Amino acid sequence: MAVKIEMLRCFAAVARSGKLSEAAHQLGRTPSAVSMMLKQLEDHLGEPLFKTDRKNRLTALGSFVLEQAERELYQFDSTVHAIESFANARHGRVRVAAVPSVASTVMPRAIARFIRDFPGVQIELRDMDSATILHELSRGRLDIGIASAGLSGGVLHRQNLLSDRFGLICPSEHPLVKSGETLTWEAISRHRFIANELSRLITAEAFRDIHSEALLSVHNITSLLAMVRADLGVTVLPEMTLRMAESSDLAFLPLPGSPPDRQIHLLRKLDIPSSPAAREFEKQIFATVAEIQPENCP
Repeated sequence: MAVKIEMLRCFAAVARSGKLSEAAHQLGRTPSAVSMMLKQLEDHLGEPLFKTDRKNRLTALGSFVLEQAERELYQFDSTVHAIESFANARHGRVRVAAVPSVASTVMPRAIARFIRDFPGVQIELRDMDSATILHELSRGRLDIGIASAGLSGGVLHRQNLLSDRFGLICPSEHPLVKSGETLTWEAISRHRFIANELSRLITAEAFRDIHSEALLSVHNITSLLAMVRADLGVTVLPEMTLRMAESSDLAFLPLPGSPPDRQIHLLRKLDIPSSPAAREFEKQIFATVAEIQPENCP
């Protein structure tokens, strides 16, 4: 008969208390059940664990078994606690990457809500461009990605999170702002344009020439906005990106023809089940977006 963890638990309780009845009470068992389990353990080992029937003095074997049993019980109980905590989202780690505009506007509120309810979970947040997020997700290096997914194929599960309209970004004192006229592609074409990765998403035919003829292209959002502030040109970005910068010296003008909004998705790998902590964090992200942009609530 194999030694079971409950045999060790019964023996350790009796050895620590020195009384069979007290140990039985601690374990929620009858004294006869505890006595039977001790006998099974001693029969298996072939030697007594106690010097007398009073169970208050250990044999040499009993002292050794107690030392080993307590170590094993501690490890077993710690393992069970870790498993239960993980299953209940009380512990674990959630690896998240988001495009910068979402990382700075949505994520602080979502994380604050989450750690209030699950303070033992570690959150690892990185801001990345959409292409890098898709790359990292496909290799299992992220639990959650928030990006403009495009066509992600069958590798990723995708949920619509929010939409974000595009607009022209220029200094608040720029002639296009001061004119007060409805913005046109022709008016934009008369000014220097700074291309960026997000402006490539605008597919309007009139805008393609503006974008392709740009002499300056900047990929980093912080650097891009600095170029606009320095009056080196105008650019096109989603509205949340400007909100992220909190720049009163920059203006946002709706684009001609109201091109389609940027669609931002919550993504995860299809073949890797989400941990309980990751599922709870997803709920907080959607709840936060519903507060910030109620029209995007799924």
